[in-house]
Amino acid sequence: MSIAVSPTSSVTVELANEADWRTRLVYRAGRRIAHPLLGTLGRIGIDVVRTKQVFAVTSYTDAPAAILVPPRGTRRRAVSFENFGAEWLWDNSVPDPVARQGGAILYFHGGGFIVCRLRTHRRLVARIAKASGLPALSVDFRQLPRASYTDIIDDAVESYRYLLGLGFPAEKIILAGDSAGGGVAFRLAIATRERGLPMPGAIAAIAPWADLDWTYRNAHPNGPFDPLIPPIGYEAVARLGFAENGMVDPALSAVNHDFTGMPPALIQTGSKECVLADAEQLARRYAAADIPLTLQLWDRAIHIHQAGADLLPDARRAIADLAAFNRRVIAGDIGPRNTAA
Repeated sequence: MSIAVSPTSSVTVELANEADWRTRLVYRAGRRIAHPLLGTLGRIGIDVVRTKQVFAVTSYTDAPAAILVPPRGTRRRAVSFENFGAEWLWDNSVPDPVARQGGAILYFHGGGFIVCRLRTHRRLVARIAKASGLPALSVDFRQLPRASYTDIIDDAVESYRYLLGLGFPAEKIILAGDSAGGGVAFRLAIATRERGLPMPGAIAAIAPWADLDWTYRNAHPNGPFDPLIPPIGYEAVARLGFAENGMVDPALSAVNHDFTGMPPALIQTGSKECVLADAEQLARRYAAADIPLTLQLWDRAIHIHQAGADLLPDARRAIADLAAFNRRVIAGDIGPRNTAA
């Protein structure tokens, strides 16, 4: 970690675990197989393909994920918006979210803005919702190549307005997401302030990709050691999908904004991931704004290891920590005026 945290800082950095043998095994396999493969694809994208239209083929990756069924007892309801879809996921021990508006999780899936949709994340989101004792609205926002980053944030804002319109109190709404979706969650919180909407209660993010510029991430010491996605993987998507004349507008990325008034947050990321660079930048913004943030580092965890909770005890513990944070937010133990983290 390259963040200096003083005893009086609003930011808490935790080493959440010592990786067990299963996590270590997955880490080694990722380093040997996924990291070099995705690095090669990233270089091909930048040097050969040079067009975001290549991302159109990835829209077909969601259908096979239908085999990832949610946990037993999960209920589901589709929601349609003008430009995108979403679905409610809640355990049968939790009241119907449309009939009773208590707290809710607003979830944005990862996938680098090019892969993954509702089916790929249904099991993970439902598991987090069940552990939290809350319903979750999982958002199928528009992706590359047909959407700009502004379109994506517009979809996020619309889904947030939907919850407010149903009667959910803003302070009982937790923005959540993984990877690209984690970055969307932070950028949505900024957008609510920009558009005069009430600020949500908290943000709970898994390995957020919150900086579309690749410079800081490429220089981070974790780059060669990331067990899944090397820095060039993120760079390729950003260059092809969001850059103009070789540069990304800094205003698109959450890390480039003033964080005054932001909600408290929890970030979980692997200790060797290159997107730890993004988490560090978010932590600095939180510290500067004196807003509570807990940054959990999971020893040698691969990107979004929480999705492997069926096999990895470390992943189950991470979800339990996420759920505990969410429950404390709803109980009022964590909030803008309560710096407990």
